[in-house]
Amino acid sequence: MIELDGATGEGGGQVLRTALTLSMITGQPFRIANIRANRPKPGLMRQHLVAVQAAAEISNADIGGATVGSQSLQFVPGKIKGGEYRFAIGTAGSCTLVLQTLLPALLYADAPSVVHITGGTHNSMAPPAHFLQRAYGRVLAEMGATVDIELKRFGFYPAGGGEIVARVSPCGQLRPLELMTRGERLSGYAESFIAGVPADVAKRELASVQTAMGWDEPQLLIRGLSHDQGPGNALLLTLEHQHATDVFCAFGEKMVRAEDVAKKVISQVRQYIASGAAVGEHLADQIMLPFALAGSGRFTTSYVSRHATTNAEVIRRFLPVAIMFENNGAFSTCVIQK
Repeated sequence: MIELDGATGEGGGQVLRTALTLSMITGQPFRIANIRANRPKPGLMRQHLVAVQAAAEISNADIGGATVGSQSLQFVPGKIKGGEYRFAIGTAGSCTLVLQTLLPALLYADAPSVVHITGGTHNSMAPPAHFLQRAYGRVLAEMGATVDIELKRFGFYPAGGGEIVARVSPCGQLRPLELMTRGERLSGYAESFIAGVPADVAKRELASVQTAMGWDEPQLLIRGLSHDQGPGNALLLTLEHQHATDVFCAFGEKMVRAEDVAKKVISQVRQYIASGAAVGEHLADQIMLPFALAGSGRFTTSYVSRHATTNAEVIRRFLPVAIMFENNGAFSTCVIQK
């Protein structure tokens, strides 16, 4: 039984999600205390509870202590089963974080899987669905995984109501990958998604992007959604390079100017471009686990967050790998090896 302290490092939900994923894959049970201890509302929130319940369902696990607000639980996995699954968060809690808990494990299932998750798809505390499709999904594909992620309906905070469907085929072994340079830029574009929000908001966001990035009109896209998917607004900038794709985002909020939303995402993009690294801060955090499952790999990143170093600590508890971060000035290199 692996004993984990949820207050370690960054102290958020990633400790639990990574533990669930690797427990299912390795068959090692774990106990965790102090779940999300460093958050304003510690313990399991609805999206974390759904992640636990979903992991238990696909791996026939025994769980203890899994209720909303619980600050400890035990997870004893069985065999990972393929099939069709449906999970409803019931709030604007993140579909993408639940999906990221399940995806790597389903690569080790005994049959293909289809997973439907309803809840939030675009909120400020989680990667948006487009990030999984374009950035994380591309890395998995290059490692040999066959995963298709479909955004059926947007779910903005606080209403939720979104839906993601993922189709996952079993993969015998992920291939080691090296992402040391991003290579030549193939495309860059900005999208302002609006639902039940005036079109002027999207126009102002994209005008700010145009001024800051020097992009042309074809690179500035207004994505109008049906009013029943809102109200909500998300500004996404996608940079596709020869070796990697990354997605940067910011979300509209009441009393926040469109120009300030754009400024937030532009700042992220500029930091990434200036670093010269292959992947951005958030993608680095997410690909660490599949790289570790492959047994080895290297990538450069614009920034190593506390979230990432905490994730590395949990991975080391389940897998016989060393994860090292080397500071190279403008960027850092993550090296994973047995």
